[in-house]
Amino acid sequence: MPNYDPNNIFAKILRGELPCHKVYEDDHAFAFLDIMPRASGHTLVLPKAPARNLLDVDPADLAHVMQAAQKIAKAGMKVFNADGVTVQQFNESAGGQVVFHLHVHVIPRKQGVPLKPPASVKEEASVLSDQALKLAAVLRG
Repeated sequence: MPNYDPNNIFAKILRGELPCHKVYEDDHAFAFLDIMPRASGHTLVLPKAPARNLLDVDPADLAHVMQAAQKIAKAGMKVFNADGVTVQQFNESAGGQVVFHLHVHVIPRKQGVPLKPPASVKEEASVLSDQALKLAAVLRG
């Protein structure tokens, strides 16, 4: 398996070198909205520690990312009045991974509304900003 690349786009976001619409952060996890969401509130949850994917992540970091994903899923259900949630995680190119820093997709869902195709429509920054503020407020309690 290839080594972790510290210059991947998510590593740059974690270092503050690139902007994002942050919804959650703690000592071990970071979450922000996908700029090409498959549904409103589509959030990416990452470990802060360098990890290429599920195959090399420290088990404690993986557990913490999943705890954060659960919090975000619950918040997304409230904020977007969702009927359910889709959680996705891809590993290596053959598994569908495109950015090689472990990340979990948390996507609030409405009954009968299909997901948009992956990486198909870039959302307006103002929409993402509004969604991020609403999610972050619910996550803060």
